[in-house]
Amino acid sequence: MQATLRSSVQFSGMGLHSGRPVRMTVHPAAASFGIWFRRTEIENGDTLIPARYDMVPPSQLCTKLRNEAGVEVSTVEHVMAALAGCGIHNAMIEIDGPEVPIMDGSSAHFVRGFLARGVQDQGAAIHAIEVLTPVTVRSGDAVATLKPSDGLKIRFEIDFPDAAIGRQARELDLSNGHFVRELCDSRTFCRQADVDAMQASGLALGGVPGENAVVFDGDAITSPGGLRHVDEPVRHKMLDALGDLALAGAPLLAEYEGTRAGHMLTNQLLRKLFATPGAWRLVECDAGQRARLPGVNLHPQDLAAVA
Repeated sequence: MQATLRSSVQFSGMGLHSGRPVRMTVHPAAASFGIWFRRTEIENGDTLIPARYDMVPPSQLCTKLRNEAGVEVSTVEHVMAALAGCGIHNAMIEIDGPEVPIMDGSSAHFVRGFLARGVQDQGAAIHAIEVLTPVTVRSGDAVATLKPSDGLKIRFEIDFPDAAIGRQARELDLSNGHFVRELCDSRTFCRQADVDAMQASGLALGGVPGENAVVFDGDAITSPGGLRHVDEPVRHKMLDALGDLALAGAPLLAEYEGTRAGHMLTNQLLRKLFATPGAWRLVECDAGQRARLPGVNLHPQDLAAVA
């Protein structure tokens, strides 16, 4: 059955790139409402932005949404991953700035807030997007693919010249709360040279190494406290992929494979999927399919993974 929050939950923090404080409240919403953002500080015009793949403009550093009136909200991938990973299908997200707060650079704060409020069954059927044939997009040495599957699975591989990152690969079935327990606390990461370049360009103004990002410099981890997982970078890439895939507008029954893929490549993959005749169909989930969706079978002890 479709699900929403039992009550609203508020988050406050800095925007990673804007460096400005922002307040965001995630409200319950009716069945089949979907996920929408609303910019509360804008007084006139269309301030509603659907969380949908075809609302994503070109952006390399994060996932941004823009409605037809030009109103934007950026860095949506971590909260979208949290919603998908907790099995929340319907929500209205009110935000008083142009960027979702970065929090600790992962989805853990959002997951903690959602699970503390509780998730409510809405009694409406869940429709999922079933991938029927493989679809692939490439950009240089980066590749992203969607394949048929009975649930959502993610495989990811990264390869960085920095010795502290190197080559990492991981795969995960997203059913049975695995996102909450294994991915949601993995933070965004970057190289020190990238941080310096972004800040010189007026970006990453809200970034605080060790608080909301893991920073690597060659063979060193410069962030205080080190890593939460030995393969935290590839886990975070999987987190990002889930958030970007959640913009499909419904749960996916598919296996996602990413090699050096980023936000835009995953968005291009969704666009190609929906533009390819016979590559997908919308299905009403039966009991077996529902049981394999992300967020189903979460238990109170799963909160300990992010507490």
